[in-house]
Order: sequence, then C-alpha cells, then structure tokens
Amino acid sequence: MNEKHDPVLQRVQAFDRKALADVYETYQPLIYSYIFRRVGDVEAARDLTADVFKHLLEAVQQGHGPEQSLRAWLYRIAHNQVVDYYRRQQFRCHLPLPDDYLATADEPDQMAEHAFVVSKIRQALHTLTPEQQEVIALKFLEGWSNDEVAAQINKPVGAVKSLQHRALAALQRSLVTLQTKVLP
Repeated sequence: MNEKHDPVLQRVQAFDRKALADVYETYQPLIYSYIFRRVGDVEAARDLTADVFKHLLEAVQQGHGPEQSLRAWLYRIAHNQVVDYYRRQQFRCHLPLPDDYLATADEPDQMAEHAFVVSKIRQALHTLTPEQQEVIALKFLEGWSNDEVAAQINKPVGAVKSLQHRALAALQRSLVTLQTKVLP
C-alpha cells in the first residue's frame, strides 16, 4: 500500500490526536524493541523511544515530519537517537543481542558459558561498520525485507544484499578469530 495516500498518515499530519495515539500503540513496541537491541539497556531504550515519539509530535506540530512512510520515518529517527546516544556515551554504535539469546539455564556453568558466547558475539558485531550493523538489525532482528531495508537506508537493494553478505562474512571471520583465541 502506498503510504502517501494512507489515511492514518494524513490524520497524523493533521495532528489528529486519535491517529497519533494509534500510531503510538502500533509503533511504540517495535521502536522500543529496535532501540533496546541496539543499546542493550532498558532505561536508555525507554528514554530514547520516548524521544522518538516526542520528535514526531514536535515535527507534526511544526508542519514537518513524515510525508510518505511513517514507519520508515520513525525508524530513521530511532536510528538517529541511537547514534546520538552512543556519541554522548563516547562509544561506537554496536548491536547488542536480544534477551532471547541470554542463558535461561539454572546451572551456573551453563549460564557462564552462555554469557561468554554472548560476549564473543557482541564483540564480533562490534567489528561491523555502523551501516552493516543497521542492515543486520533491520533484516534479521526486525524482519524487514531487502526492499524495506533499502528504502530505509537510501541504497539500492543490490547494495543492501552486498552489505548483508559482507556483514555476515565479517561476523564469521570475527567469530572464528575469537574462537581460535579462546581455544588452547
């Protein structure tokens, strides 16, 4: 569906409070999840998510904001919030793993092993370029199609596929390198 003729988007642009509430209910969990996966901190993710929607309200009040794709606009603002967060923290933007990958075992040795593996995967993800991290986050963590990722990052689909391929190859190399450093 062409979002340019999306009645919800038109109502948002008209600062319709019901439409804005619906947008918040629809997108808040998705934006929060996206941000949390990027920053790995619950409080920071909550604050940054709130900032995304504050930015939407301010932009719409000023007659700016999304013109074609509300979802893409929100994710772009979320991405910018994450980048700003890391700039403020003086860290390089990285991609933490979702909670699903954390250990659920009750045994301390299993929990320690899971924590070690998660740490190594995070190290490997940290070696990717910010652009590669964005592609991996949108494609594999958010479940976006290549076309949607391409539209979001303003690159052709072929470039997205190339970034994805290079990112996965770099992850594999990093994980193999990290594994060989760990093994005697």
